Amino acid sequence: MDRLKKERRHVLAPLLVVLAGVFWGMIGLFSHPLSESGLNALQIAELRCLIAAVALMFTMLPTRRELLKIHFRDIWLFIGTGVFSIAFFNICYFICISQSTLSIACTLLYTSPCFVMLLSCLFFHERFTKRKMAAIFLAFSGCVLITGAIGGGTRITGFALAAGLCSGFGYALYSIIGRIALARYNWLTVITYTFLTASVSLLPFCRPLEIVRALAAGSDAIQNGVLLGLLSTMLPFLLYTKGLEHLETGKAALLTFVEPMVATIISAAVFHERFTLNHAAGVLLIVLSIVVIHYVRRSKNAACDHHSSR
Repeated sequence: MDRLKKERRHVLAPLLVVLAGVFWGMIGLFSHPLSESGLNALQIAELRCLIAAVALMFTMLPTRRELLKIHFRDIWLFIGTGVFSIAFFNICYFICISQSTLSIACTLLYTSPCFVMLLSCLFFHERFTKRKMAAIFLAFSGCVLITGAIGGGTRITGFALAAGLCSGFGYALYSIIGRIALARYNWLTVITYTFLTASVSLLPFCRPLEIVRALAAGSDAIQNGVLLGLLSTMLPFLLYTKGLEHLETGKAALLTFVEPMVATIISAAVFHERFTLNHAAGVLLIVLSIVVIHYVRRSKNAACDHHSSR
């Protein structure tokens, strides 16, 4: 029975993380209309964090109030996931966009699995294998092809490069600090306080009155804001954090490369943006990297089961 439960977790955990990447990839469905309503990228980030935090608090207060209790000595964990990860990477990401292009910023943001791999080796003693290195190479190459960061002739300043790399590092910190927090608290507690601290820390930078005016201008803005906060923010972070409980941090980070792939497909299907041969090759490389990671895990488990049966 224990072995069966363990096997189910090995299958379910990667699936939860991949689903998280799919829902993250749907952000454009809701952020595009919000951008057209006059909100800038940082204001959209604040809106999604705030809605997620409010929804989690209202859900947990009547039913799971005990999960909202934390020790004062552990506040640094949620400052880490909320401020130094979610808020920090958003600010750096938008700085990079303003100083270069969206495709360059997106590519640099997805250096995060590389940082996760290195930090996981340092803090959690996870092995940095040749297969992991190959999966990183495949996934990152796919992301570069999808975003068009190569071949566009775009020059990037040192400041934009630093901001982009900092966004990737900040993004990676959620997996690292979140893993430590999960050893002490329920996954719902981690998510709730992450978004609470993130929304509070982003508030001074986003001119909240402008957000209120944009939402008051029409019901469509409110609808898109709620869907962004629930469907493409709260839900994927819940899925990712739950998956992180039973999956190596480095492999979990790699599986999230499905996000830019989904975003590209949605852009082509919904917003009728061009889907080129480079895009198709990038999608194929990302899928291949996910297959490599999952196949290695399944093969290793099968070998262990065969060995134990003997």
